[in-house]
Amino acid sequence: MDVLFWAILVILFVIVEIFTIQLVSIWLAAASLVTMFCVYFFNIPITGQLGIFIASSIVFLALTWPLMKKWRDRKHLDTNVGREINKKAKVIEDIDLDNDTGRVTLDGVDWSALSADGSFIPKGSVVIVKAINGTKLTVELES
Repeated sequence: MDVLFWAILVILFVIVEIFTIQLVSIWLAAASLVTMFCVYFFNIPITGQLGIFIASSIVFLALTWPLMKKWRDRKHLDTNVGREINKKAKVIEDIDLDNDTGRVTLDGVDWSALSADGSFIPKGSVVIVKAINGTKLTVELES
């Protein structure tokens, strides 16, 4: 393998990174760049080139992974929707899986609802929110 091979790999890994945006192939691009320079300056045999590529890939991954993990975790947006779990809501339309109906009001907001156990819950009942899936609440009749 020669310098041109490693230069092509650098370009290919950068292109893959641009299209995937997963911050994985960028480490391989950097490792290919290191290997390319080593081959250019030191004329290393193929087994040495592969060793340099693998070792530098591992080093780049180990050095940057904690930073990337922090960056990815920071982008998480908490909507506070979990605070609605176990709250009481009032049924404003019969909850009936057979007829695909069911609405409740929770803190003044109108939600679609379904019964956690599939049972019919009449209008006017008080229910407890057990789960939220998108814009639909899963509820149980208050005991």
